[in-house]
Amino acid sequence: MRIAFDLDGVLADLHTPFVRAAIRLFPDLEASVVESGDPAGETPGDEADDDDVPPVLPGVNLTSRQSAAVWRHLAGTEDFWEGLDEIEPGAIARLAALADERRWEILFITSRPTSVGRTVQRQTQRWLQDRGFPLPSVYVVHGSRGRIADALAIDVVIDDRADNCLDVVLESRAGALLVWRGALTSVPASTKRLGIAVVPTVARVLEALVEAERAADGGDLLDRLRRLFGLKPRASSPLVRS
Repeated sequence: MRIAFDLDGVLADLHTPFVRAAIRLFPDLEASVVESGDPAGETPGDEADDDDVPPVLPGVNLTSRQSAAVWRHLAGTEDFWEGLDEIEPGAIARLAALADERRWEILFITSRPTSVGRTVQRQTQRWLQDRGFPLPSVYVVHGSRGRIADALAIDVVIDDRADNCLDVVLESRAGALLVWRGALTSVPASTKRLGIAVVPTVARVLEALVEAERAADGGDLLDRLRRLFGLKPRASSPLVRS
């Protein structure tokens, strides 16, 4: 099984240093206000001038201009991506152990912007290795996650953004698991309709993947995975060519 994991918001805690930098740059903002954004990343605000600056971070209540200033600040930190904390301590080492035990092929996919120091790929590889995943395959990519999943022949994608999961199920044959740590009432309605499972933690993701592999109730792996979460088997996407 080929499994792709997104990094920030799934495995790595970008939220904490992002909010900390925002409060440092904009001292008039209160921490509770900064952290009151929509988990889906649909915070309103004026547009940033730089098209190369990443969008507003999900779950952070900043205007686009404020967000762009924070991204520029973080990009000026040498080897910034190596300093992030793991959201669920031990999850990466557990993933590495399961990958060896069950012969999974694991890919890590990220759209991280560059920072001063090593390349994003190298920083990310070092970060994963330091947390127990040796020789990680890291892809720094931009564009549709669905097309990327299709090109890399991925079976399952784990991401914390609903729009990325929608891309995956609409533009590839892969399944998608949405890691959602916010209120379930704010999960987009289209996720269940399109067969996207919503999971609260990476620990539960790993449990579900193992359960689906061990299940003997027929159907392919993705159908078994969907049934674990009470979802119907998904019909083929009209956007994916046979």
